[in-house]
Amino acid sequence: MFFQRRFVIQAIILAVSFILLVKLFYLQVLDDSYKLSADNNVLRKVIIYPARGVIMDRNDKILVQNEPVYDLMVIPRSVTAMDTLEFCEIIGITKESFIEKLAKARAYSKVKESVFEKQLSAVTYATFQEKLFEYPGFYVQNRTVRKYPSPIAAHILGYIGEVDDNLIGKSQGYYRQGDYIGISGIEKSYESTLRGQRGIKNIMVDVFNRAQGSFEDGKYDTIAVSGERLVSSLDAVLQAYGERLMNNKIGSIVAIEPSTGEILALVSGPSYDPNLLVGRVRSNNYVQLLRDEYKPLFIRPIQAQYPPGSIFKPIMALIGQQDGFLNPNTRYPCGGGYRMGSRTVKCTHVHPPLNLTESIQYSCNAYYCHAFRDMIDQPKGKSVQEAYQHWRNRIEAFGVGVKLDVDIPNELKGLLPTSNYYDRIYGSGQWKSSNIISLSIGQGELGITPLQMANVMAAIANMGYYYNPHLVKAIGENNLQRPEYTTKRYVGVDSAYFEVVIEGMQKVVDAGTAAYSKIKDIPFCGKTGTVQNPHGKDHSVFVGFAPRHNPKIAIAVVVENSGFGSTWAAPIASLMIEKYIKGEISRPKYFEDRILDANLLPPLVPAKVISQK
Repeated sequence: MFFQRRFVIQAIILAVSFILLVKLFYLQVLDDSYKLSADNNVLRKVIIYPARGVIMDRNDKILVQNEPVYDLMVIPRSVTAMDTLEFCEIIGITKESFIEKLAKARAYSKVKESVFEKQLSAVTYATFQEKLFEYPGFYVQNRTVRKYPSPIAAHILGYIGEVDDNLIGKSQGYYRQGDYIGISGIEKSYESTLRGQRGIKNIMVDVFNRAQGSFEDGKYDTIAVSGERLVSSLDAVLQAYGERLMNNKIGSIVAIEPSTGEILALVSGPSYDPNLLVGRVRSNNYVQLLRDEYKPLFIRPIQAQYPPGSIFKPIMALIGQQDGFLNPNTRYPCGGGYRMGSRTVKCTHVHPPLNLTESIQYSCNAYYCHAFRDMIDQPKGKSVQEAYQHWRNRIEAFGVGVKLDVDIPNELKGLLPTSNYYDRIYGSGQWKSSNIISLSIGQGELGITPLQMANVMAAIANMGYYYNPHLVKAIGENNLQRPEYTTKRYVGVDSAYFEVVIEGMQKVVDAGTAAYSKIKDIPFCGKTGTVQNPHGKDHSVFVGFAPRHNPKIAIAVVVENSGFGSTWAAPIASLMIEKYIKGEISRPKYFEDRILDANLLPPLVPAKVISQK
């Protein structure tokens, strides 16, 4: 019995040993993944950063490209005695900074690499590379940063910066310390498209983390894939011209192609050179821009909100017709203003009763106060609140008071009060048109962004619809388009009602407040506005489109603190229109020089000095 048991035990031991030997043979000889896992203890994984995708304008002019830079890496354990002063002089740091950076690297790890100095220029790298062998423990990792061949469109293009812990956490492991990401503008909105795909190079290292050559002849390396190209809707020539016109001015220019919704120019004044936010000087320059009292980092076309003033009247004329309150022959008395008991909304002139076209041509305030009263107080079967909410919905359909979802971040939706807002102020059922009459002429609680102003013009140019404004027209080699930017948005007004309004807008330019800004051989339509500003001089505003038939450009211009719309905004808009359609300015040079040379920046208010007595 004992003899038999011994053989059984021996057989079990032999079987287990055989299984272990087979498994060991499989792990060590047949399965490379286990070998690679074991070798990871003696590998250095060097990240190969891809080039970000380039950004072009609509005519294939480069707006953003890449420039090589080099991160200087250090492995503290491998650093030996060297000429520290020479090293510091080459890379442009002090000895104190060298000591501080090396101590920080040692605190992180003595045997793992970390960034010692970011973004050495190509010139610095060329000098450093010749002496790299004299500085054991240091090596260089290739990177790229953005380069802007033309210093335009800073607010649109945006900039990139290093990720922080918050962004790393949100990325679910994609980003790591030292990576760069789009912070603003197109760089942020299209980050996943522009960033590309990182590669990995596996390098054999010894116990001191010193490179010993490529691992397995690069068998397990992965290549970096560059980001995709973007074609912007911008016309670089028009954008640059708009920025020249807005030099020394606060305000916006937004130009849209009505037939597509593509933004041709988006100017925010004051602007800045996008190259200021690149490289090792980015942080210092950003702080200086942030402290500038004229706020050059503020993206006025999508973030500034203004009462639209008289440019609101074409919308009122359209929805009044659609709802049956107005027709081309509707006339209202003026007499210099609209009177409500002891209150009067003044008009710019004492007009005779005007028809609908004339009300736009001569911008009669009284006409639209009467029309607003009829819309809000008179509808049968509706309370004032219901009538107002219906009016509000009509306005909202034009893209006012809502985000237009333009493809750069931080767009504001503007201000379009609800009936509940007025209920809280006046009490439910205790208000009517006379309480909110300022809305009829684009004043009061209304706030519209310049992008929304231009978009309204695109909708009128198209006689009833618009495409959501956007700044990227094609993505990648296949020129893909985002579907949300190819969908028509109807404003809820029949096309039959547009002609009388457009006729009035052409008369504004031909023989009205914008007559000074007429363009030879280009019939165009527009509306001036002088927007009340409680903090200083009124804002100059103009909106329009051209040509009248088959429009190519819709535009909005706001020049803050500069007075009448006809004085500054309308001439700027007409120059932009002529530049885009003709390619050159044919008017006398003084017309253009007056705008280019003007300094309309409001004086800065000196900071108050607190007495120490």
